[in-house]
Parts: sequence; C-alpha cells; structure tokens
Amino acid sequence: MKTSTAVAASLLTMASAVGAQDLPKPASTLSRAVATAVNMQPAIPRPEQDAAAAEKLDAFVDATGQRPNIVIFIVDDMGYGDPGAFGGGGMIGAATPNMDQLAAEGLKLTSTYSQYTCTPTRAAIYTGRLPARTGLIRPILAGDTITVNPWEGELSVAGLLSDAGYHTMLVGKWHIGETEGMRPHDVGFDEFYGFYKAQKEYTQDVYQMRFPDLALDPDKLERYHAIGSNNDLIYGLKDGTTETVETIDSLQDMAEGDRKLRDYTLTRIEELATGDKPFLISHSFMKVHADNFPSEEFKGTSASKFPYRDNMVEVDAYIGDIVAKLDAVGELENTFVFVTSDNGPQMDSWPDSGYTPFRGAKGTTWEGGVRVPGIAYWKGMIAPGRVSDGLFDLMDLFNTSLALAGVTPDVLPDTSYFDGIDQSSFLLMDDGESKREQVYNWLGAQLAAMRMREYKAHLLVSLAQEKFLYIDMATVVPTGLAPWLFNLYIDPKEEYPVGHRMNAWTASLGAELKAHAATFKAFPPKDLGL
Repeated sequence: MKTSTAVAASLLTMASAVGAQDLPKPASTLSRAVATAVNMQPAIPRPEQDAAAAEKLDAFVDATGQRPNIVIFIVDDMGYGDPGAFGGGGMIGAATPNMDQLAAEGLKLTSTYSQYTCTPTRAAIYTGRLPARTGLIRPILAGDTITVNPWEGELSVAGLLSDAGYHTMLVGKWHIGETEGMRPHDVGFDEFYGFYKAQKEYTQDVYQMRFPDLALDPDKLERYHAIGSNNDLIYGLKDGTTETVETIDSLQDMAEGDRKLRDYTLTRIEELATGDKPFLISHSFMKVHADNFPSEEFKGTSASKFPYRDNMVEVDAYIGDIVAKLDAVGELENTFVFVTSDNGPQMDSWPDSGYTPFRGAKGTTWEGGVRVPGIAYWKGMIAPGRVSDGLFDLMDLFNTSLALAGVTPDVLPDTSYFDGIDQSSFLLMDDGESKREQVYNWLGAQLAAMRMREYKAHLLVSLAQEKFLYIDMATVVPTGLAPWLFNLYIDPKEEYPVGHRMNAWTASLGAELKAHAATFKAFPPKDLGL
C-alpha cells in the first residue's frame, strides 16, 4: 500500500501524463479549479496543504502500523437543523449530545451537500459519481424492469478498500437494488447486515391507521405481496452467502430495527479490533425516514414526545454507543468518523419529519433538500473546535476514503468520469481549506442547479403547490431567460434572486453549468430504462 505522499505524487504524475493542452480549462475567470485528468472533477489546487496532510497521515501510519479505520454514519432524512450543533437539538425538543460532542471535538462542515433523495446520495457516496452518470437516480423498486444492472462496470469504495486490505461492512439501509448483482455484498462490501429498502416500505402493509386501503383490503394486500419485494433483515457475505435473519411483519419489528443494527455494529467492532485489518463501516440508519416508530426504550424520551423527535434521540444515542465502543476497544484514535444525512427532511410526512432552516426539503434542489449536516471527527488527527463553510459534497467521501486508505487514483478507469474530490487535506489540516469549487444539483436526469463559492444558480426549481408537499404536490419548472441566482451569504433561504441586475458573475456561472453538462457528452451516462 502506498504512502500518502506517494498518493499526492501520483496525482501530479497523472496531471503531467496528460498534456496540459488536453485538459479542460476553467470555464470562467471566477473558477479557481484546475483539472488533473479529463475524467476527474477539477479541484482547487492546495499543494502545500496536500503535502502537509500527506506527511501527517504518513506519520500516523508509521506510528500505528496500519491505515485508519473509516466509520461513516448516514442518518436517513435527517434535516440540516436537527442536530443541536446545527441549530436544532434541545431547541426543537430532541437533544443530540453525542453528535454535538463530535462536532465540538472535530470539524463542523456547514456547507455539506447531498443529492436530492436517498438512493442517489448513497450511490454517489459509494461510487464517487453523480447518480445521473450511473443511472441510480431513484430507488429500483420491486416490479421495476431495468435494461442494465447499474452496478455493471462501477467500482465501489468498499470494493477498492477491500482489495487494499480493509474489511468493508455495510450495516443498515442500502436502497440501491435488492436483486442479485445489486446487493451490497455483490458490489464490494465484504459483509452486509441490514435492510434493502427504506423504513416505510417495511411497514405500510401493516400500518392500518395510515394505509387502511392496503392493510385492511385482502385483495389489494395479496396483490401487493405478489410484487415480491424483500421484507427481511438480511445477512450477506462477499462469497454470495445471503441469509434471512428476521422477517419484518409488524410495526414493532421495524421500531426495534435500528437497535439491532446498533448491536451488530458493536459486536463486529469488538471482533474486528482483534484482527489485523483496518475496517470501513458504513452504518446507515433506517431512522429517521418516515414512518417513525420509536424503540420501546426511547418512547417519550425526547422533550417533544413526537415519534420523529424520539427517534432523533435514539439515533444520537446509538452514534454515542458506537463511538464509545471504538474507544473501549482502543480504536477511536485509529478511526476517521463522519456523520451526515442522505438528504434534507421529508416534509411531506410532517409532523413526522425533521427541521431545516432553508427553503425546500427532500425531493428538491433548494438548500433545504440538499444541504445537510456534516461532521468530521478523528481524535488526535482533526483539531477540535473547527468550523468551516468550505464546500463538501458527500461524493467526496469516496475519494477521501481512498486517500486515507492509501489507494492511488490510478486504479480508477479513464473510461468513467469521477465527480468526487479528495478532501483529506481539507479535513486533516488545522487551517485546511476546501478543494471543491462547485457543487452540482441534479433532479433525476436533469441538471437543476449549481453552487459555486457563495452563489447558487438554478436552471430548474421545484415549487410546492401546497404547504410542505415537495414530493406529493410539486411542479418542476424552468427558470426562464436567466438562471435564478442567489447569494447564499446574504440570502441563505433563497428568497429573492439577485440576478444579473445585482451580480457580475451570472454569465460566469452559466458558463460553468455548460462546461459541467459537456462532461456528459464526453462520458455518456447509463440509461437504466427507469
């Protein structure tokens, strides 16, 4: 496995191997990003920062004799404002002391971006590629007919780290395909313990109060079950082993789902700590995706007493338990931890939903739909008390994880375009700055918006036709002659466009959007037939 310094050198080699005349140039004078390869997202050069971070990581490896463990917590549908560290917590009746402590003792990223819904974000994290490229723009549901396996030809971060000597494990929600060839243990994870679908999909056939026309109608219920969707808690291994641990057939079964996931991760951390391999664990909660049913232990434990808030307390407690276990087995100082959400809150299910201070929600590319909490923690390696507004796209976890694991970018095929950026030096250095210049927001297969520095330009906008109904009663409309342009520093809620009348960079942002769209011509996306 190569040293971190070698990884940094490999990037420079890649850049020099491709003639400068062949590399795409910045589309506008506003952009600081520089391309190092025709198939990689341009990044802001930070050579001194990269070199210092590489030395810091190499010193860690020399001292410990291994690469760091990586633990990524993905909370389902948690809003930007749900954790106390991001403005919620006790203020909204659901204290989150464990997430708040990680933010206080690590790096709080206030401009972290997801995709607009669950499946696209998870696909982006694991592949480092925009969902519009892989075709994973929405869940592949039972009954869907697709023309190609979206994972065909894709490399997952789990598979790449497994090849590099890691034990890779996904615990919890997957939601990126449940048929053979698309399951976690088919696409690179050494081990899977969890659920293929979202929480709601396991309970709607037994939730009589919410879905009486399904749960109480024998004919519809029989037809629903005939679809053949998997309703099990699954255990799977890379060798193809796939076993049913338990079938979910009651609301209480689902209520206790995250407790079982927590218990499994605790057990495996204790076992893995005795081995000689570093590990990657994606602990992906089922909660707080609607419909929310608190575990018996957590009913009424939030000040709010509402199920969503009780479940926020539960999720926070489990994050605390898992971090405490890392500490107890002597692995905390060896582990990079990241806490985030897969998108903004699902306001359609209000009041069974989270909180965001921004406009919009899940299902939109407004800030409320794609701006999520981001916490990077690594005891002894990430300085406590840091806060940064530097751009961080959750796709960057792909490239950053590779860098932490010592996997050089030359393992990535030049036939695919990679949208993630290695942000390890941003996270590790006390004065680290982001290397990301742009965040692109897609609505399915349509480019909808882009953030660049403090500016956000919309080509398409989702307009709710009724309060909170951003999925069930919204229209998507083009923005007209010019993009709707917002300055997020003066208008973080995107209430009033500044447009070309008040901003000198409108044309520059348009040029950047066109340049991004052009990468899809050079590297055609997959069409799954969805």
